[in-house]
Amino acid sequence: MYLNNKRYYTLDSFYKEKFGGKIAKVSLNANFTCPNRDGTKGVGGCIYCSNLLSGDYAGDKNKNVVEQFNDIKKVMLHKWPTAKFIGYFQAGTNTYASVSKLKELFEVILKQKDVVGLSIATRPDAISTECLEYLKDLNKRCFLTVELGLQTIHEETAKLINRCYTLKEFTDTLNKLRENNINVVVHIINGLPYETKEMMLETAKFLSKQDINGIKIHMLHILKNTKLSEIYEKEKFHVLTKDEYIDIVVSQLELLRSDIVINRITGDPKVDDLIAPDWLIKKFIVLNDIDKELKKRNTYQGKLIEKEDKLIEKDS
Repeated sequence: MYLNNKRYYTLDSFYKEKFGGKIAKVSLNANFTCPNRDGTKGVGGCIYCSNLLSGDYAGDKNKNVVEQFNDIKKVMLHKWPTAKFIGYFQAGTNTYASVSKLKELFEVILKQKDVVGLSIATRPDAISTECLEYLKDLNKRCFLTVELGLQTIHEETAKLINRCYTLKEFTDTLNKLRENNINVVVHIINGLPYETKEMMLETAKFLSKQDINGIKIHMLHILKNTKLSEIYEKEKFHVLTKDEYIDIVVSQLELLRSDIVINRITGDPKVDDLIAPDWLIKKFIVLNDIDKELKKRNTYQGKLIEKEDKLIEKDS
């Protein structure tokens, strides 16, 4: 059991262990684009991505990042009066600019009161050598996390979703970041079109063997006005039921090392934009049902790894 008596290692537990209190992430939209949107690697972006480039809950991009930060911080302080903050550059590819532009955005947030760090969402093919040097410097001055969107290890699915980078590009960038002690959180999506449960478990198993610090597990949701919604309308591919999703997540948790921080374990779409699945709207029911299934199976994060380790010890 972890700090909050969960059967998996939550981000809240990790923050309380590291900082001794509540840490709140402030989601920001710095109006970045992506290399698979602007023609550099592709056009149209990933097929599931909204026009807000995964920044549906980030700040108002019509305001500067400090205004966004202060607006959101004010709301969060009502709920957690003693919280410290992490500036979360969420929307788009947040290293896809010159280092001078990145400094202009990142440094001003670091100067805000009670900010302890930054979380930067990006792609593994959008961190230049110069950018890596800057990230190394940032990492010495604050608690830095780089979030990499992988979604799946399966190349055929990657092509379908228009990811526009390879698994090797992902692992190369991951290794460079970790060689410099930069924390890395990886995003995966369950329920991508035509993937089986076994394929989703393979993605989790692969990541458990990599030097990652955290993972975000999402459920694929189909949003209006996306390429995915067009494909769904034509092909009506299977969308996971709630029970299927919970079964897969619990099985993935068993395969993930116990030290990997589970930053997210379900999706959180905006109701007005959602086409399917409608069960995803009730986030807390999904979270509670995952807890119930873990208890029902008498299982927990890393259980299958522990079994493998014991068998290896027995054989050796």
